[in-house]
Amino acid sequence: MKTILTATFFALVTMARADEVRPNILWIVVEDASPHIGCYGEKTIRTPSLDRLARKGLRFEKAFVTCPVCSPSRSAMLTGMYQTTLGAHNHRSQSDNGKSKGTAAFFDSYKLPVKSIPRLFKDAGYWTCNSATGRPNSKFGKTDYNFIWNRADCDDADWKGRAKGQPFFAQVQLRGGKNRNTKHGTDPAKVTLPPYYPDHPVLRKDWAAYLNSWVQTDLEVDAILKRLEAEGLADSTVVFFWTDHGVSHARGKQFLYEEGIRVPLIVRFPKKKNAGAVRGDLVTHIDVAASSLALANIDIPKHVQGVDLFAKGYKQRDMIFSARDRCDETVEIQRCVRTKRYKYIRNFLPHLPHLQHNRYKDSKAIIQTLRGLHADGKLNELQSRILTTPRSAEELYDLKIDPHETRNLAADPVHAAKLRELRGALYEWMVSSRDLGLIPEPILEEMGHRHGNKIHVLKHQDNQMLLRDILSVIDATESNTLTKALKSNSPAVRYWAATLLGVRGDKAHTKALARLTRDASSSVRVASALALCRLGDASQAKLLADEITNENLLTGMYAIRALELTGRLAKPHVEAVSAARQGPYEFTRRIATRLTGTLSD
Repeated sequence: MKTILTATFFALVTMARADEVRPNILWIVVEDASPHIGCYGEKTIRTPSLDRLARKGLRFEKAFVTCPVCSPSRSAMLTGMYQTTLGAHNHRSQSDNGKSKGTAAFFDSYKLPVKSIPRLFKDAGYWTCNSATGRPNSKFGKTDYNFIWNRADCDDADWKGRAKGQPFFAQVQLRGGKNRNTKHGTDPAKVTLPPYYPDHPVLRKDWAAYLNSWVQTDLEVDAILKRLEAEGLADSTVVFFWTDHGVSHARGKQFLYEEGIRVPLIVRFPKKKNAGAVRGDLVTHIDVAASSLALANIDIPKHVQGVDLFAKGYKQRDMIFSARDRCDETVEIQRCVRTKRYKYIRNFLPHLPHLQHNRYKDSKAIIQTLRGLHADGKLNELQSRILTTPRSAEELYDLKIDPHETRNLAADPVHAAKLRELRGALYEWMVSSRDLGLIPEPILEEMGHRHGNKIHVLKHQDNQMLLRDILSVIDATESNTLTKALKSNSPAVRYWAATLLGVRGDKAHTKALARLTRDASSSVRVASALALCRLGDASQAKLLADEITNENLLTGMYAIRALELTGRLAKPHVEAVSAARQGPYEFTRRIATRLTGTLSD
């Protein structure tokens, strides 16, 4: 039964913070899963442990992540900041694991520029740990971040090594939706697929396997909670449970639909406080960071953008924001704002399909099936929407009457005012939060290096108007605005102007674009060459092939991606493409491998 939260609730929390004994804080973070559990209404499977956790705790009905893919979401989680402010928005973009760290020259600018949440707890005297299972002999848990963090922020993989009486801050990372091979007997014939997916045996089997993973997760959470009980810690530990993003499916993971960004969030307090309560306000996963610090009587630093959900003066949000950027080798820029009723999505690259080629997703049987059905004309308009181009630059959904986001109202005059309102709110959030996503990544890489870290780029006096300038170019309706922008002092503005002239097919400005193929910025050269290829100048494909080996490895990735977008114009340059399969940057290698296969067909 739902209970109504009153001032009494906040008084209880305030009293808890005044206790001399600080609570332990436990985060249980699950991979790749949406709220398909009993306490959120799922009927196909049973999740008794999680349902019991919800009955004993506080369940948030409208919880969201700030990014629907793991490394940006986890980067936000560990800092309490929007990944777009931090410069950690591109998936696996700046780690030190040898996979995607870029050149050594940029290494220092990849270091985390603020104190992590574990470090803040450690500085306050907490034992900090990160476990893969929550068992006493667990190995270290997942650390998939888009920055170089200090591993000394965590004392160990488990809380068992702490001093007597020392409180702990623990993370437990569970594989969740990645555990698709668990055998829990969910019948594919009994699953209910969302209407935007075709009723196909492959998709039914996959969804059943996903639900099985929830049954397995339920068992794993039960073991963690029983350990707390056995060790006498249940009444001194605040447990936060959520997932890093939604289910890994075509419209889930990596995308801003509800399937991708809405997550379960349950908080269990000691001594049955707030047991069975349900809150319907809009919250994000970075609020967990701020709330955890507050519960431990640790001051929330100014850089933390999440809010304390249990503060005495807590004010409910009118809206939340989420963002998707590059995922592995797939360049994308999407933003959304969601109120309790409406969601607005801005697709900044509408000339590309939602479901661009991506090695990770393309390896899935469900994606292969969807592509095959689409090629055979066996998907309806809704089901094929994620595979067609161009797509809508703007999407607007009334979630009250259309919870599956199937009817785009952006072009409906009846909803024009709501469209303007939410577009304005989104743009203002992007500016006020210093969203770095519209700065092309190779350019941002160089700016971050020059300013010491990406977080400082939009703070600099020379860049105060940069984001507004880029947005003005993107929303320009007159070609003259774009040609004027080709002369901007900002390479990011020149990049967008060149890109949009090519996409719009305006041949009146080829001379101006040709001049930019000699631009000082390698990114602008790539954008201009691709634009000219789109306008029919096949000779510019050679420039793209030459830029693959640029010392800025992200320029190289953008160049080979642009070459792929030219289609058969890449054919004369197959040797350069093939050589890139042995290049220094993994995501360039991925595109090179795919493109080599395409060109050999």
